[in-house]
Amino acid sequence: MIRVLLVDDQALVRVGLRALIDRGDTMRVVGEACDGRQALDLGRQLRPDVYLMDLRMPVMSGIEAILAIRADPALACTPVLVLTTFDDHDEVIEAVRAGATGYLLKDVEPEDLRQAIRVAARGDAVLAPAIAHQLMQRLARSAGPAKPDPRVEALTDREREVLTEIGRGCSNEEIGRALFISPETARTYVSRLLTKLQSRDRAQLIVLAHRCGLVNG
Repeated sequence: MIRVLLVDDQALVRVGLRALIDRGDTMRVVGEACDGRQALDLGRQLRPDVYLMDLRMPVMSGIEAILAIRADPALACTPVLVLTTFDDHDEVIEAVRAGATGYLLKDVEPEDLRQAIRVAARGDAVLAPAIAHQLMQRLARSAGPAKPDPRVEALTDREREVLTEIGRGCSNEEIGRALFISPETARTYVSRLLTKLQSRDRAQLIVLAHRCGLVNG
């Protein structure tokens, strides 16, 4: 059972999301927050498996809430899946760099949202197809000159290949097809990279791959 904490300042949106998420027996909404501050407080009480969070909210924005969650030892590893109406690419990059596990638009199909929650709960990155390619391009341009990282330089050739595919936004299945390995093997490599590169989640690996110049455009 995946325990989800909803964070959105619109009550009607929360009602609709709760009805969708509570359908079936694989996930449940365990709490609702109307701003980032409340999300932080409820998270400490309820310890959800996934946050489903809007960005533009009063009191404390989604970006501020993500940063606060990542700074809290009790919540730092909790995936945050952003769900918003805005596809501003600068805002997407800011959310990913703050520590968001994924970013979806509110026009997402219901079952795609449920699947995204499952993926986020596993710690995998989720990006709306409509913005994934543009995001990768913007992230590459905004990364500036490549900055060598001793941790990346110490990786094996295969680990660097996997990190490169992660930087392109590939799922474990896509990494497997690209490198002729099984999705399970790809998942093992991803877990190893998270440990070796001291990264919270897959989103941080994406940023690191761009920063180190492993992904071009």
